[in-house]
Amino acid sequence: MNNLLTTLDLVNQEHSQSLIRHTIELAKAHSAKSWLIHIAEPDPEFVGGDSGPQYIRDEIAEELRGERRQVQRIAEKIRNEGVDCEGLIIQGPTEKMIMEVINKQKIDLLVIGNKKRGFFQELFVGSVTGDIIKDARIPIFLVPLESK
Repeated sequence: MNNLLTTLDLVNQEHSQSLIRHTIELAKAHSAKSWLIHIAEPDPEFVGGDSGPQYIRDEIAEELRGERRQVQRIAEKIRNEGVDCEGLIIQGPTEKMIMEVINKQKIDLLVIGNKKRGFFQELFVGSVTGDIIKDARIPIFLVPLESK
């Protein structure tokens, strides 16, 4: 294994810590490069909306800068553990963006969190994780996460 990709949950620090811990262990065990990815909300223009007044565009840009800094801090923490690591932040549809990074970076293993959901919620809503599991053609390391 040469490359592993970890999806990050920047909203829930506890989830991120669990994913980071597994990423470090797996990357060290396989001498693999680690890629971190955070999918930011799509640009309003991307989803067909009007981008609105300048102050809203400025707020969105500042939020993206903050998320980028957070991803880079996590990547630095992983590098300090002796693992080659790069962080990415991408805007767009989550599943599509993850699949593009898997293909572009020649990812060998995907590390992704999995929140347990109820039967009916899964049946009627589904999940991004479930969609990725169906479409990915590489091994996936699912990290169980507490849903709160």
